Amino acid sequence: MATKNNKSLGQHWLKNRFILDDIADAAVAEGATHCLEIGPGLGTLTSSLLRRFEKVTAVEFDERLAHNLPNSFPGKNLEVINADFLKFDLGQVAAPYSIAGNIPYYITSPIIEKILRANNRPVKIVLLIQKEVAERIAAADGHQSVLSLFVQNRANVELGYVVPKDEFTPPPKVDSEFIILTPKEPEIREEIFDLIKRGFSSPRKKLIANLTGEKSREELKNIFKNLNINEDARPADLNLKDWERLFDSMV
Repeated sequence: MATKNNKSLGQHWLKNRFILDDIADAAVAEGATHCLEIGPGLGTLTSSLLRRFEKVTAVEFDERLAHNLPNSFPGKNLEVINADFLKFDLGQVAAPYSIAGNIPYYITSPIIEKILRANNRPVKIVLLIQKEVAERIAAADGHQSVLSLFVQNRANVELGYVVPKDEFTPPPKVDSEFIILTPKEPEIREEIFDLIKRGFSSPRKKLIANLTGEKSREELKNIFKNLNINEDARPADLNLKDWERLFDSMV
């Protein structure tokens, strides 16, 4: 009997073996013999990962799926942990390791933030997420957001290809895309993100309008002029280095 999905957990099964193999291939990184999988579900991606890594640790929130998964891979070096990934201690994972997963859309940002903030960061992260969110994370200047700046500050970002919704059972309402993150040392200091968040308080407004109150409009215009930032710029127009220069000029 087919395993029924849990809609409240955002479960959508991807069964296309070619796509699953491509995701697993993208997770391969030099020196990483261990892969941590988020939300293995029925184990379709797990199967591909086990052919590429010496060990797979799968963190599954659904108790029923976590219990059944080892039975699908007898004799394989698979560890299944029944836990909420957002509460899971990444410090217990042996490094160097990769992370892969087809993750629920509704907790994409918290998952990525948790991974990139971890002391024990993976060397590679490959996640299948909502297409719109993947493209927002990979945004270029002019289309930046707090999320894209946070991720790009801590990882090199590469987009995989789009996975149409009809490749899933049951199909979600939107298409997916897998994103490849290679963690790196942060480009700018964490404290600068307080300014970034204030700057994005009204994303469609001019940045000067969002920051007026911290400095007078005239002071801000002078700072922008000295930094060669257009005074009509909106928050999405600035890159990480722009925000760092702006922060240093405002303290």
